[in-house]
Amino acid sequence: MARGFYPILAAQFFSALADNALLFAAIALLTEQAAPAWHTPVLQQFFVFAYIVLAPFVGPFADALPKGRVMFVSNAVKIVGCVAMLGGLQPLFAYGIVGLGAAMYSPAKYGILTEVLPPEKLVLANGWMEGLTVASIILGAIVGGAMVGPQFPQWMFGRFPLLGAVPRLDTAPEVAILVILLLYLVAALINLYIPQVARTHAVAKRDPLSLVADFARCFVRLWRDPLGQVSLAVTTLFWGAGATLRLIVLAWAAAALHLDLERATQLTAVVAVGIAIGSVVAAKTVALDHAVRVLPVGIAMGGVVMAMTLVHDWRIAIGLLVLIGALGGYFVVPMNALLQHRGHGLMGAGHSIAVQNFNENLSILGMLGLYALMLGAGLSVFTITVAFGAFVMLSMVAIWRRHRHDQDAPPPL
Repeated sequence: MARGFYPILAAQFFSALADNALLFAAIALLTEQAAPAWHTPVLQQFFVFAYIVLAPFVGPFADALPKGRVMFVSNAVKIVGCVAMLGGLQPLFAYGIVGLGAAMYSPAKYGILTEVLPPEKLVLANGWMEGLTVASIILGAIVGGAMVGPQFPQWMFGRFPLLGAVPRLDTAPEVAILVILLLYLVAALINLYIPQVARTHAVAKRDPLSLVADFARCFVRLWRDPLGQVSLAVTTLFWGAGATLRLIVLAWAAAALHLDLERATQLTAVVAVGIAIGSVVAAKTVALDHAVRVLPVGIAMGGVVMAMTLVHDWRIAIGLLVLIGALGGYFVVPMNALLQHRGHGLMGAGHSIAVQNFNENLSILGMLGLYALMLGAGLSVFTITVAFGAFVMLSMVAIWRRHRHDQDAPPPL
């Protein structure tokens, strides 16, 4: 791998670690402020909303500047969000500022892979990127949960007495947010060591209407490209399903395994472990030109999700959830690499990943909405799990059939 790849990995790890730890700190801050219960799910919506609203703008921004510089600016915005949260801004809005930084960061962190690595290394690079991201999710949950405990401020003040002089630094969530701010700072400093490469696909017009029109053209072009279409459909489905599955696992663990919230949350980390395993296996065994051959694995994942309803032993549940995660990681990593490769050639990696983020986050909002509607209708978690697994399976079958049809179709005259 090129030497410039390793600073990208390091910066991504620290930034993603901070992102995941901050979620727990922000939730703890809301609890401390006696915020209404509905603020907790809305917190994540504020974060995701930035990806959708900024989609037409972050892609051109990532392609118009050196992507290492874009990643530095993005982490700086996240730092501003942390400072705002410590300064007393309502946590929903402060977390939304962090979401702005994350939305800017994503096209750059993936797009730069196509600029520093040859196409044959993209699947391997994505395997490393996804595996390290999953590791940061697991570690972020552990670190974030530990930092919001009552012992953490005492530990920090005992070792760093000067912290006691910092205003608005009295409680565990506030101390945790300060530490997370420092993690973002580390990520930003590492960004400075990412090599600058030639800029490609910069847009000629930068006014908002032209950027929206340019985004719309990229959106249509990527969906019309046969390989772009299949990779975009799969990644969109995967991330929407993944966000929903995390909530389903919590409810299923309580109903089927009789676990409390703390232990149920640990089961969601088990899925992340499986994704890391599947990502590594895909990185070592799947070539970019054979990426579409992993589509049947997505169909199998839907079937395994439906099998969750038959499990009532936590030991079997761990193995099943690892398998679900491994199947997901195995088929999404090649699809990510394929999407980056096609997008880089068609419109620029930043543009294509902005389109990808737009679709994925719409999928997250839509599938979470359907989950909420099913809960509101009084459906049991077992019925919802079967419906969810069937939806994933049938969607993957439809994507696979559409791709095979496109392959068999005669070329246009």
